[in-house]
Amino acid sequence: MANITAAQVKELRDMTDSPMMECKKALVEAEGDMDKAVDILRKNGLAAAAKKAGRATNEGAIGSFVSEDGKLAALVEVACETDFVGTNPKFTGFAAKLAEHIANTHPADVEALLASDMDGETVEAALTELIHVIGENMKINRFAFRTADHGACSSYVHMGGKIGVLVEFSFDKPETAQADAFKTFAHDVAMQVAAVAPICARREDVPAETIEHEMSIYKAQAAESGKPEAIQEKIATGRLEKFYKEVVLTEQAFIKDGDLTIAKYAEKVSKELGDTIQVVAFDRLARGDA
Repeated sequence: MANITAAQVKELRDMTDSPMMECKKALVEAEGDMDKAVDILRKNGLAAAAKKAGRATNEGAIGSFVSEDGKLAALVEVACETDFVGTNPKFTGFAAKLAEHIANTHPADVEALLASDMDGETVEAALTELIHVIGENMKINRFAFRTADHGACSSYVHMGGKIGVLVEFSFDKPETAQADAFKTFAHDVAMQVAAVAPICARREDVPAETIEHEMSIYKAQAAESGKPEAIQEKIATGRLEKFYKEVVLTEQAFIKDGDLTIAKYAEKVSKELGDTIQVVAFDRLARGDA
């Protein structure tokens, strides 16, 4: 038996877009000869996707899943060639099923996801089969998942799958997850993330390098004023505060009521439900931004 390396298997898979195990079998049968292995896959009908592998995948959809109790949630971006296929029920159904699989298995990366078992076959094999059935190149670009141990998650998909959002919330009372007021609030916050695209949920989550970069700009701008250094520092700090209100979700004005910030909206619903609801974090996938 030929000594087949992982690099050879990967090369054949990249060439043909065929399942990993089938590539290994073909290489063993071909005794390591790459061209013969391709022919073996073609004869077995497994390399039909090879002709499609080079096509651009600029369309697609974001699939989402949230468990009934809100504890598990996931998003996945699956790309295809045309917007027509991007709305095909088979394609969107695959994306939704894949999101549920991700929420339950927590793969480390796309490679691990492709190799994972989903209903008795690998995700990679299922994707290849879908390529055969629909006739377009497809790729899994990226995914995100969340586990809310002390709260719940909410999901929102905008514009037919062009933008997908997950938001994780924390609270103390288990019954809060099923309260209508919380569900409305959670949906509103997820829509806010989709519409306004904040960079993080809370001020303390803004990366230090981002703050340093912004402050360097604001200080340079303030220096142009010619005012005393103490005043320049206040000007720069004031502009940083404005920056926070623009990019931090909890400090943004609520798009449905400009008199409320998201943090104030959370306080309002918390008071109504007798609980303490907080926005923990979010994920936002916009199609094509990977």
